[in-house]
Amino acid sequence: MKKPNVLFIVTDDQRFDTIRALGNEEISTPNLDRLVHRGMSFTNAHIAGGTCGAVCMPSRAMIMTGRNPFRLEELGGNIPPEQKTLAETFRQNGYETIGLGKWHNGCPAYARSFTQGAKIFFGGMWDHWNVPTCRYDQTGEYDNVINFVVDFYSENKTQKIHCDEFEPGKHSSELLTDAAIDLLRKNSGKDKPFFLYLAYLAPHDPRTMPDHFRKMYKAEDITLPENFREVIETNYPLMVHRDEHLAAYPRNPDEIREQIADYYAMITHLDYEIGRLLDALNESGEEENTIIVFTGDNGLALGQHGWMGKEDIYEHGVRIPLIFSGPGIPENETDDSFVYLFDVFPTLCGLTGIEVPSSVEGKSFAPLLRKDNGFKAREELYIIFDEYVRGIKDREFKLIEYRNGDSEEDKWTFLYNLREDPNETVNLANNPEYKEKIIQMRKRMLTMREAWREREHPWGVSFWTRFRPETDNL
Repeated sequence: MKKPNVLFIVTDDQRFDTIRALGNEEISTPNLDRLVHRGMSFTNAHIAGGTCGAVCMPSRAMIMTGRNPFRLEELGGNIPPEQKTLAETFRQNGYETIGLGKWHNGCPAYARSFTQGAKIFFGGMWDHWNVPTCRYDQTGEYDNVINFVVDFYSENKTQKIHCDEFEPGKHSSELLTDAAIDLLRKNSGKDKPFFLYLAYLAPHDPRTMPDHFRKMYKAEDITLPENFREVIETNYPLMVHRDEHLAAYPRNPDEIREQIADYYAMITHLDYEIGRLLDALNESGEEENTIIVFTGDNGLALGQHGWMGKEDIYEHGVRIPLIFSGPGIPENETDDSFVYLFDVFPTLCGLTGIEVPSSVEGKSFAPLLRKDNGFKAREELYIIFDEYVRGIKDREFKLIEYRNGDSEEDKWTFLYNLREDPNETVNLANNPEYKEKIIQMRKRMLTMREAWREREHPWGVSFWTRFRPETDNL
């Protein structure tokens, strides 16, 4: 029999709690709800963190390589040939591999990964209504580069971008869905299975969408998160990252509700487009033989703990949606096992009978999808951001350490009991009762650091030069 197809959908900046069927009653996601009911949802799926402010770049490199953030090249901006990509691995095992949308990990890696493609965006973010895209190039050169002035109202700086074509006035989510449907139909009914990787730009800002979807949400109806804060609790260099300029600081509750309404509208529009793709898959006759993976590349704060972006390791920054559906996968089930996004690569290999490349470091959780009760899942997670933040979480507690410099004002420790306080609102770090707990978790952080072979931050600055695990903040 033909091996199962794979339809892999990844969204940009979509947080874990933005699907109605998984508990968010303020958002409308009927098509993602379909996937939830038809498959297995992993409610404790995490990114490992990011080594730079553009978290999507290392995050998507981790998806494609199955490697932790310190085992990437150029922070994920390039994937060298010795690191086999997920699409390349399927290509070498007899699949047509189709790549559409955002690719933030270098032209050479894209070229060796895909046999077909369309509407390729070699960048991080853009105006959703005027995305510069490339046609699939069989030579793999992608050498058509044009000049572009991104912010012509305030500066005259020219940026060079890979671009063959524009479709002005067509939203990125519709643009990519149309192209994906065309390629899906082209590859349906063939003897050769397909691996279709569709990487949306939404719901990343600028959060603009067709008016119909924006009118579905009123800011006054949005519930302000329990962990909303007007200011952040550390002296982390807040304004280093672009995301933090998207709302006034200190944060204003009414403005945050407006931001969340826009975010939900972006996701509902995206959900509509995903629904069109799912319908096309059903009409193609390939649905029963297609594994669908839906996930996001990182979370987003939007006022939680005073943050706007994803430059933190709170739950809203590092937890993402992850749904599997398809042949042999249980329906309408959830699993709260700890999994990393870089575990998806070996998991898909396990589900399709493909040997995992030696360059992959992730842990397959395919046994969870087969209901193997003997499988031992991860018991704790190590999570990082840049050179400033490190953390570790187990099934009950989460420790977060900020180290911005050498002075006492640059050291911040947070300990949360996630079972009792899932929104991370009560810091237990200064409670003497938890002194030993903090010491134990710090020791485990050091163990994980060694396991990940973390030595120096890729930019030459290290969190660990500022970290004294036995004495800091005790």
